[in-house]
Amino acid sequence: MNNERYERGAATLAAVDGPAGLAVVEALGRSFPEFARYLVEFPFGDIYARKELGLRERELATVAALCALGHALPQLRVHVHAALHVGCTPAEVVEVVMQMAVYAGFPAALNGLTVVREVFAESGIQLPLARDPAFS
Repeated sequence: MNNERYERGAATLAAVDGPAGLAVVEALGRSFPEFARYLVEFPFGDIYARKELGLRERELATVAALCALGHALPQLRVHVHAALHVGCTPAEVVEVVMQMAVYAGFPAALNGLTVVREVFAESGIQLPLARDPAFS
């Protein structure tokens, strides 16, 4: 194992997900150690650690991508939590998921908003968010 790459990935994962992220990797590693290592090294040690985007931007992009996929709702849940953890506002998260209606279709956006509603409830975030005066 490339310890530097793994350590960089573990530090980035902790910055994104807090202790919950590493706990998931440790649990996965008990059954699938190689895959757990890949999960830390590639996305977090290589991609997320790049400097061109900050963690907020990366999480918003990840939320959008997982929502658009439509079949990754457990991972979307993790990354909605992560987006909030790295400083994205609830309104930004909602807006990104709503935008997916245009590019991935209404079913993908509706499923994404269901996950957002559940994560917000777990996090104590009240819905509806403040409405735009243009829609009042």
